[in-house]
Amino acid sequence: MLFEEYLRELADTSIPIKVSRLTHLSDLSPEQREELAGVWPAIDEGRRRQVVSQLVDLAEDNVDLNFDAVYFVALTDGDEEVRVEAVRGLWEYQGRDLIPHLLRLLARDGSTEVRSEAALALGRFVLLSEYGNLRDRYFAQIEGGLRRALADHKEVEEVRARALEAIGACSGRTWVRQAIREAYESDTSRMKVSAIHAMGRSADSRWLPLLFRELASEDGELRYEVAVALGSIGDEEAVSRLANLLRDEDAEVRQAAIAALGEIGGAEAKTLLMGLLEESLPAVREAAREALTEIDFGEDPLAFRFRS
Repeated sequence: MLFEEYLRELADTSIPIKVSRLTHLSDLSPEQREELAGVWPAIDEGRRRQVVSQLVDLAEDNVDLNFDAVYFVALTDGDEEVRVEAVRGLWEYQGRDLIPHLLRLLARDGSTEVRSEAALALGRFVLLSEYGNLRDRYFAQIEGGLRRALADHKEVEEVRARALEAIGACSGRTWVRQAIREAYESDTSRMKVSAIHAMGRSADSRWLPLLFRELASEDGELRYEVAVALGSIGDEEAVSRLANLLRDEDAEVRQAAIAALGEIGGAEAKTLLMGLLEESLPAVREAAREALTEIDFGEDPLAFRFRS
């Protein structure tokens, strides 16, 4: 089937969308992307939502499919649900040409959810910069956009929280550290949760005393974020503290603590995880096995790879 024919089919509301035929939208050439951009706005809004959502699911199930060209077209869609799905669909995309689109959405989009997703997506490029894989001129643009969003107290809290989480990996910068601490000490639980999340993304052990303090929080969401953050930081000093969360009343907190022990590793973490292999709950036993596998791989990747 010619691509032009498929686009006509896609626009025809009398023809049900078949998931198997959506593969026609994979790996589009520049010319095909232009053709799609020309007809996309005329396609029924409900169908555009359905298409982008199903493309995201398809790509998750089959890594050989690439719908990035469609997502780029959908970033300027008139419907906010489509734009949100487009940003999510580009989650693994690392091309620098996405950065200006995300900054535009963060600064000017009328949808809170779109701005939040854009901020979160920019965090991927922040990490690339921390790993030395992004030029300074690109990072300067990202830092400026996230900093403006975070400093704008007229902006909704969710967007500011996502901006903090995104820039959190750069806690070596004074202003980022200050922003994390201010959010942690704020009166709003959402900003405090984001501060703890940002502490984890920073992988900076300077935050350990504050994180240890929050292990006894009455807020299950905070305890969960603390466990995740401690796993990301990876300091063995946290192992004995995480042991207290293995009996937490919140199942998600327990799962996060188990995963964190797998990330940190070491003899003490192994001992704690081995003790969970006899637990009555299958989910706990499985999580412990996965965490132990993570430790084994971290200690000797080659031995793990070739183990029979």
